Amino acid sequence: MEKEQQLKRTLTLVPLLVIGLAYMDPLVVFDTYGVVAQLTQGHVATSYLFTIAALLLTAYSYGRMVQAFPKAGSAYTYAQQSIHPNVGFAAGWSLLLDYLFLPMVNFAIGMAYLNAAFPEVPAFIWVVILAAAITTVNILGIQLTANITGLFVAFQVLVAAVFVVFMIRGLMNGLGTGELFSPVPFFSDTFAFQTAFTGASILCFSFLGFDAISTLSEETKNPKKTVPLAIVLVVLIGGALFVAVSYLLQLVYPNYDAFISAEAASLEIAQYVGGAFMHAFFLAGTMVAVVSSSMSSHASASRLLFAMGRDNTLPKRFFGYVHPRFKTPTFNIVLIGILSLTAIFGELEIIYSFISFGALIGFISVNASVVFHYYIREKRRSLKGTVANLLLPALGAAFCIWLLYSIDRHALTIGFIWTILGLIYFLIRRKTSPNFTADAANRHKE
Repeated sequence: MEKEQQLKRTLTLVPLLVIGLAYMDPLVVFDTYGVVAQLTQGHVATSYLFTIAALLLTAYSYGRMVQAFPKAGSAYTYAQQSIHPNVGFAAGWSLLLDYLFLPMVNFAIGMAYLNAAFPEVPAFIWVVILAAAITTVNILGIQLTANITGLFVAFQVLVAAVFVVFMIRGLMNGLGTGELFSPVPFFSDTFAFQTAFTGASILCFSFLGFDAISTLSEETKNPKKTVPLAIVLVVLIGGALFVAVSYLLQLVYPNYDAFISAEAASLEIAQYVGGAFMHAFFLAGTMVAVVSSSMSSHASASRLLFAMGRDNTLPKRFFGYVHPRFKTPTFNIVLIGILSLTAIFGELEIIYSFISFGALIGFISVNASVVFHYYIREKRRSLKGTVANLLLPALGAAFCIWLLYSIDRHALTIGFIWTILGLIYFLIRRKTSPNFTADAANRHKE
């Protein structure tokens, strides 16, 4: 029998946290603040609390499934093993939207910032440079990726911390509300549950990254313990940062309707509280965030393709290849680098729609996998088992379904088109290899 390709186990808890936070991007709170502040009438912090509560349920489900299947593949592997091989293919195909297009988003954002700073340089040059550099680093090994992203995440945290210091100093000097402690960012006369929940549906995607940790299970030491802990900690750490920052942003700049541009509101606030220094420092942090998130998302996407390739769900010769020296899925990494070059032409709104649909389908399938694996197949149905294996994942799935229903209709249309393409590919593969999904599931059981 052909020896199954394996990835090398080198990662511990701290590198996993670094990769997860880098993927999630600690500075993403600043990117979404202006839009959500206007939508929720200044209650972004409350929307974040709703989002954290909901995503902790899904994080719990990821942790449960990592304990059952500590392999690369994330939702693809969990649904394949727990529900049905064909469902696993559908989950993996949907997740590709999230994993393949997030690096493209990062490159497009990076191109925009660098083009603004250096308008004399053709914009596409920046995408080529970013793609080449990040592809090379990922080929050289996951540990190098973790080390570099660790430095970048540290700088992002520093930028966020300096921003927080400037906001606190400004409040103490009378800026904004002039007070450090106030219930207003959480609840006021203008608060409405409907708008807070709508804001939460947007902020949900600030947390994309906690699930990416699960794709690195096969490269983690003691994954059944380390990966579930890392997943929950990333949600909690990121969530605490997002709540604290959005709370201070609202206090220091309470007039959320006065932004020149809601999409760049945080840059305006940076200028407001820290002048030219904070403006430049914040821009530098945003650029570093683009690079670190690109590295992490690039690494995670290549592992999902590897898992599907090793199972021959995607052609094994290409997608299941591991470099003999670097022990990384080299072909997948290069392919994602090439696909990311399309950031030169892509519209961010369209790319975000892809990501939103794919992520939520993946979250729903993971929650469902817990029910099928533990409650239905293993019959863990005591009172404690019913809560852990049925009630909690069902609540997680219900919230994700509601979010899926709440996203822009463009996203649903694009997701539907992608699903049809997946069905066509599925039918072609079934015709040429009738048992290809079942064979993949059997290989995981060997």
